[in-house]
Amino acid sequence: MSEQLADEVEAINSIYGDGTLVKQYDGSDQDIYILTLPDETTASALRLQFPPAYPDEPPTVLGTHSSGGKRGAGARDLTLFRNAVGEVYEPGQVCLFDAIEQVKELLAAAAAETTAGENDPPSEEEDAAAQEHLSSSAQSLPISEEEPPWTISDPIVELKSTFIARSAPVTSPAQAAQFVQHLLGSDKRVRAATHNITAWRIRGPNGTSFQDCDDDGETAAGGRLLHLMQLMDLWDTMVIVTRWYGGQKLGPRRFAVINAVARDAFVKAGLVNEAAPAKKKGHGK
Repeated sequence: MSEQLADEVEAINSIYGDGTLVKQYDGSDQDIYILTLPDETTASALRLQFPPAYPDEPPTVLGTHSSGGKRGAGARDLTLFRNAVGEVYEPGQVCLFDAIEQVKELLAAAAAETTAGENDPPSEEEDAAAQEHLSSSAQSLPISEEEPPWTISDPIVELKSTFIARSAPVTSPAQAAQFVQHLLGSDKRVRAATHNITAWRIRGPNGTSFQDCDDDGETAAGGRLLHLMQLMDLWDTMVIVTRWYGGQKLGPRRFAVINAVARDAFVKAGLVNEAAPAKKKGHGK
């Protein structure tokens, strides 16, 4: 097993739960894994084979290990995942997270007729309620006088949506939550943003570790930020990506922009060498 495959197995199981991606021991030395698609709309498991040169060569989706319980679900999920791998794979880049998320989005959209479109502008009533909730929450937050040591990315504007990331060193989950509270309570513009997506990874005492994320309404974005931090092996730091929606949907492109501003904040904070290629795929503007 290559180091990059080992890292990806660890990251996938960390994000979606232990047992999501497990090696199949069939007496051979081939890297064959069972992937259980992590979505409430399916219980399908697929068999994947990783060539020794992965990720320089793509994985092969061998077939269905178990179906999703409904007639035709296994074949549907197999086709969706094969297509997803074909679309997201780039030589030298691990691809499972992007493929899984693409399949999850398609399954969720097919399963729920009332699923809201990506970043549809809220109704006036919903917007007023959200703003009232944010305002009342912010007023109740204990705001420290000391500004967290943010490192701020360059903004990216994509189809009138604006994205900015802030990173800061943290030593505990409580401190990370406090930094989020401080930002929302002290910056009206950030508090009024469409999304404030967060992720953090912290090494605790006695070999313990903590990691968490929050989509803040931008489905799957927090998990992607956490995955980026895992692949970059970042610890004792947090990131908040703020998005102001510009009225035009970006589709999957939004995830690349979110990761791009996050990585820019990490680079500016001195946590990663700007010249070194990240394992996670993604392109800034």
